[in-house]
Amino acid sequence: QAQLVESGGGLVQPDGSLELSCKASRFIFSVFAPDVWGWYRQAPGKERELVASIATGAAAEYEDSVKGRFTISRDNSRKTVYLQMSNLKPEDTAVYYCNALKPDKQPKYNWGQGTQVTVSS
Repeated sequence: QAQLVESGGGLVQPDGSLELSCKASRFIFSVFAPDVWGWYRQAPGKERELVASIATGAAAEYEDSVKGRFTISRDNSRKTVYLQMSNLKPEDTAVYYCNALKPDKQPKYNWGQGTQVTVSS
């Protein structure tokens, strides 16, 4: 019944790189493609925050703390959203989730399980 499956997380050293994938295989193309998709993260004891988003044929948007370090992309034909992360910092440690965005930037669908990213030396 899970609609969103995140993967690619793991343990990485500071300044390292990691690529996350979000597969929305159960979505049909005509639903996936028009949606704005984004990546959220949640650290223990903190609110879940949107860090990056992208609409089809539009420029990506990023939260200030990841600007210049993270790149979000999407492949509509594969119904997949990616997050390429570089120059990782300990403050990036969190569980990362994907979701489509409603116009007010709130999540549109039920959350997946997320994928843990830990940045530590």
